[in-house]
Amino acid sequence: MTPSVKRAIQDIRQNRFLNAVTIITIALSILIVSAFALFFINTNDLMNAWKRGIRIMAYLKPETPQAEIPELKKKIQNMYGVSEARFISKEDALNGLKTHMKRQSSLLDNLRENPLPDTFEILMIASSQSWERVEMLAADIEKLSQVAEVEYGQRWLERFTNIFNLFRLAGYALGALFFMAAIFFVANTIRLVLYSRREEVEIMRLVGAADSFIKMPFYIEGLIQGALGGIIGLAALFVIFLFVSSNVPQDFSTGFFHIRFLPLPVFVAVIFSSMFVGWLGCYLSLKQYLKS
Repeated sequence: MTPSVKRAIQDIRQNRFLNAVTIITIALSILIVSAFALFFINTNDLMNAWKRGIRIMAYLKPETPQAEIPELKKKIQNMYGVSEARFISKEDALNGLKTHMKRQSSLLDNLRENPLPDTFEILMIASSQSWERVEMLAADIEKLSQVAEVEYGQRWLERFTNIFNLFRLAGYALGALFFMAAIFFVANTIRLVLYSRREEVEIMRLVGAADSFIKMPFYIEGLIQGALGGIIGLAALFVIFLFVSSNVPQDFSTGFFHIRFLPLPVFVAVIFSSMFVGWLGCYLSLKQYLKS
């Protein structure tokens, strides 16, 4: 162990309370920012899972003759990105509705006429399931004269996207706020340590010690604070993740998409970012102190 590392560990032990406050602040910052990152990662997975199972429903006008159905089906299947176009007659749709409703199916028995329209269920090729491609295909289908309306969950997705963007902005704002707070605490901790060792530092400068030699223990201290804060914050996030994921219905998690923790590259990036916060707070404090 080098003298600089020994001195950094010694300073942390001598100023336990200040360092504990700093490490906890960094840990809370990492916890909140990483929680938003985890939310964004799983939300993107949810969106991708939704896109993989996307279906465009084209509802036909009531006056559409049955003789035009085969030709219309051919037109839709020839459109770019379409994997399959399945025709669902209004009679089949009503029978399917009765099957799904089961106990309430008797409510449909007294209908004078079938209120459901003939429909085409359009499945897309997996490579064409980008959101832009879905919108273009839906617009092309809606232009067909026999089509009354096209539905593909656009309203739900638009609302979900707006909420997602709101959370994204909140994540950026909170991330910046806690980033500055963590730097502030690290800088003040190092400044207090410097103040307690001011005579020692002055003697080292008088005997010709280089600034890099004086700074090194403090830089190491800042890096240790950042690393410990990052590890504690991620450990707390993992505990929360285990609790939340264990309460998610298994059918939802395995059948629709899999809730996952931060990938290893993101995990490592968070630790290094936390260490950078510790180093930056130390750098700013030393720069101001040594100038004075």
